[in-house]
Amino acid sequence: MQLFDDETAIVTGAGNGIGRAIALALVREGVPTIFADVKTDTVESAVAEATAAAQAAVKAGTAKKVTPAIPWVGDLADPAEREALLVAARAELGTVNLFVHSASPPRHERDHLFGVDQATWERMRAVNLDAGFHLARELARGMIDQKVAGSMLLLTSLHAITPRNLPHYSTTKAGMAMLVKELAKGLGRYGIRVNALVPGAIAAGGFVASPEMARHIPLGRLGRAEDLAPMALSVLSNRTAGYVTGTSIVVDGGLALKNWFEPPEFGEIV
Repeated sequence: MQLFDDETAIVTGAGNGIGRAIALALVREGVPTIFADVKTDTVESAVAEATAAAQAAVKAGTAKKVTPAIPWVGDLADPAEREALLVAARAELGTVNLFVHSASPPRHERDHLFGVDQATWERMRAVNLDAGFHLARELARGMIDQKVAGSMLLLTSLHAITPRNLPHYSTTKAGMAMLVKELAKGLGRYGIRVNALVPGAIAAGGFVASPEMARHIPLGRLGRAEDLAPMALSVLSNRTAGYVTGTSIVVDGGLALKNWFEPPEFGEIV
C-alpha cells in the first residue's frame, strides 16, 4: 500500500536515533525529506544512508527516481536557526506538509531537581517546546495559504505524565503533549492532523539504558529506533490515519504499565 503521494517532509533530530529512523523510512516511501540536526557528521551519515538506499531502489526497479534526502545543520535552540530551517525548506521543497519533531538535547542523570542549571533548563525548553511550536505554526501557515492538507508528529515521552527525576525534560515533554492537542484542535479545520508518538525505553540516540531494564518491559526487550518508524509512517499518512488527530500513540513494549523510578539521591543540598 502506498502511504504517500506528493508529500514533502522535515524531520528534526534526523541525525540519529528515532528521528533518523523516521527520516530514512520517509525517504524509502518516496517522500523528499529534510534531515535536520545539530551535528554535521550525523546528518551527513544519515543522508548518505538514505541516498544510497534510494539509488539502490532505482537500480532494482522498485522506484522510478532517487528520492531527495536533504541535509540541514543548525541549532534549533536559536530562534534565528529555526527561521533558517524554514527558509531552506521553502527553497528546497516548497510547501512542506509533513513535520516530525524529534530533536531533543541530551539528558543526564545529574540534572535532577537540585542539579539542573538554568542554561540546561532553558535549552531543553527551547529545543523541545519552543522550536516545536514555532516550526509547527509556521509550517501550518504555509499549508493553509496553499490549501494543502498535512500531518505533524511530535515525539513526546512516557514522562509527560510520569516523573523522570529530570524536571527540565519531563515538563517540556508534558508541554509538548498539550501542544499537540492545541495544534490538533486549531488546525483540524484546515485538514492538518497533529499527533504525538510516545516512545518507551528506546536504545538509540542519546538514551543509554542498562539491559537490565528489559525486566520491566512486558515484551522482554529494550526498544529500537526502528520500532517507532512503521508507526510514525502510519500516523503521518492520511491513507491509514486520516481520521486520527490530537492523540498520543505509545510504542513502548508495555513499559508504561510499570513505573520503576525511585526518587533520586540529591547529596548535600546547598
